[in-house]
Amino acid sequence: MTKRAVIALGGNSLIKKGQSGTIYEQFANTRESCRSIVRMIQDGWDVVITHGNGPQVGALVLQNQAAKDITPEMPLGICVAESEGLVGYMVQQCLSNALKREHINKSVIALITQVIVDPHDPSLAHPTKPIGPYYTEDEALTMLKQGYQMTRLPRGWRMVVPSPEPVRIVEGEIIKKMLDDGIIVIASGGGGMPVVEKEGWGLDGLEAVVDKDLAAERLAEAVDAHVLLILTDVEYVYLDYNTDAQRPIETITYSSLKEQYHACKFPVGNMGPKILATLRFLEQGGERVVISNIEQGWEALQGKTGTTILPD
Repeated sequence: MTKRAVIALGGNSLIKKGQSGTIYEQFANTRESCRSIVRMIQDGWDVVITHGNGPQVGALVLQNQAAKDITPEMPLGICVAESEGLVGYMVQQCLSNALKREHINKSVIALITQVIVDPHDPSLAHPTKPIGPYYTEDEALTMLKQGYQMTRLPRGWRMVVPSPEPVRIVEGEIIKKMLDDGIIVIASGGGGMPVVEKEGWGLDGLEAVVDKDLAAERLAEAVDAHVLLILTDVEYVYLDYNTDAQRPIETITYSSLKEQYHACKFPVGNMGPKILATLRFLEQGGERVVISNIEQGWEALQGKTGTTILPD
């Protein structure tokens, strides 16, 4: 039976620590990330790829603000779509080239994806998701006067925006059909475009962002994936991360992970959304979740490294 996986690439993993984020660096990192994906396809896996966009959408927001006196500033929703196209293009080209070198005749397509959210989601009235660059206090006060919502963090001030829960992938059936037809699909990049359904109108975009890992789980549901492979910038999920007591988790069951999650062992701004996505995927009948770094995705899928989460 064909094995099916959703592979979630972290946006931060495409810009490595110490890099400035040039397009040349991002392309080089994307080419590296394709190694594991090609190995999976050679092994008979059908894959859908999704990706983060945190650094990329932050750069677009900064560019918009810097040029707003020259050209109209684009709203956040459009920046999300732009970054989805930007990263999707890199993955599409790099993966297509890698498959061609291995004489694998597979089509790859990047699809701008919309994600239904609840118009009454509490986060829409109480933005908490930091995006974009850090600002000084004077800059933040100016932006507050201009109508932006801001929050103070240890490194400075950042904009905060709503981050509603993903309910459904609008193009889910299309993605599944393409996957059934042997096409490799890149979808729901950066969590996809958050939209609401309005009576008498249809879909309408929001100035918000959807968490990429929670959207990846909805995508996995939509295509009946067996495995959710989350590739980020750390090799393992750790307990007591960044403390002297830090220790990696190699294999863990759903119930044990759920207990650790509710004990607040995984920060919201770090591993928390990935763990929540893991729990939801297994609750919906998923067979396995693997979390590791982007360089060792294939090895992690084989159980040689990374964190594997299994049903009870």
